[in-house]
Amino acid sequence: MFKHTKLALAAAASLLALSPAHADSLNDAITADLPSLMEIYRDLHANPELSGEEVKTAAKLAVEARRLGFTVTEKVGGTGVVAVMRNGEGPTVMLRADMDGLPLEEKTGLTFASQTKARTREGKETFVMHACGHDTHMTGWVGAARQMVARKDEWSGTLVMILQPAEETGEGAKAMLEDGLYTRFPKPEYVLAFHDAAGAPAGFIGYAAGYALANVDSVDITVKGVGGHGAYPNTTKDPIVLASRIVGALQTLVSRELDPQDPAVVTVGSFQAGFKHNIIPDEANLLLTVRSYSDETRKTLLDGIRRIVKGEALTAGIPEDRMPIVISRDDEFTPSTYNSPEFSREMAKLFTGRFGKDRVRETKPVMGGEDFSRYRRADESIKSMIFWVGGVPMDQYQAAQKSGSKLPSLHSPLWAPDAEKVVATGAEALAAAALDIMKKNN
Repeated sequence: MFKHTKLALAAAASLLALSPAHADSLNDAITADLPSLMEIYRDLHANPELSGEEVKTAAKLAVEARRLGFTVTEKVGGTGVVAVMRNGEGPTVMLRADMDGLPLEEKTGLTFASQTKARTREGKETFVMHACGHDTHMTGWVGAARQMVARKDEWSGTLVMILQPAEETGEGAKAMLEDGLYTRFPKPEYVLAFHDAAGAPAGFIGYAAGYALANVDSVDITVKGVGGHGAYPNTTKDPIVLASRIVGALQTLVSRELDPQDPAVVTVGSFQAGFKHNIIPDEANLLLTVRSYSDETRKTLLDGIRRIVKGEALTAGIPEDRMPIVISRDDEFTPSTYNSPEFSREMAKLFTGRFGKDRVRETKPVMGGEDFSRYRRADESIKSMIFWVGGVPMDQYQAAQKSGSKLPSLHSPLWAPDAEKVVATGAEALAAAALDIMKKNN
């Protein structure tokens, strides 16, 4: 669900070469473990599962967590996995990875490309692909778990590692929380995750202190009219004309009702009406995506949509019993992700010391969505951070910078990250963060 992440990388060409991470035992251990981790990655990549159907994926990784000595509970919030390791007194840290793939046919040409097919909830057969990089997230999660176990003498506290289903549909985090994630298991004081990025060189880290990702609302508008013959429009109330007016008026919500420095998006992604040249239909349907950061701005947008729709309908003379219907799909709502600012800057300082200042950049928030947001929303005393790990192979990134050509985005059938660098960087960053938070004599 994390769309078109672009890090603000204006580095000179001399800085684009991936500098080695700070040489120490953690980096060395992850480097040595990469062949094994890449076997896991290739298996996960070749065998993706749709949102809420991550049965085999969860089972494989639950076996790995048990082998490492975690107390593992499966089927949390559907197919979610919770692995807990208690290691004395100290803070509770939760590391999260998401598991689901997308209904997309892979066209990367990789030797281990997915050829998996599955049926959607609607019963439609589709190819499935890890086009959002969740396979790198899971593999990095395994790498971090292995290092935390190998270094139990370096930390004290409780480590909670979760594998979350259904991030792409925005359902997974909510389902795990409703299934007792914070009551059946130790409630975290800190929550961390990473997401691969399709707009940054592989191995680079980006972070935002504060808002990182947006509120995501889906809104359906049914515009009712009075249909009839296209040759006699005076006998009708044309819902296409009314819906067109609504589309135009909606653009004023962002441009004229919000502070110009308060980012927001109202996009009409679908306009459906009619089926024949000379028939004015009875109704038209609009599907909207609405993006914002603060809850106040979100309310302004959603209230404004309802006001504009009603006002345009009244202006068009639509009778009261034919008023448009506006439905905000709360089941598909994903709240904005807010990285705890002070905590995020502390982690960024840690990452900079480990990976070098040229590989760690503060970035602007994006209008994509991520249900990672819910872990902090459930208890705002929790310190949380999601950060990006660049995935574009360096040669491709440099070529695109030189030519001005576009790179494949997340959710593209062509997205093929430099998985070794994403996994190694993500695993090291997660483990380093957890070790720092839970270091003995803290």
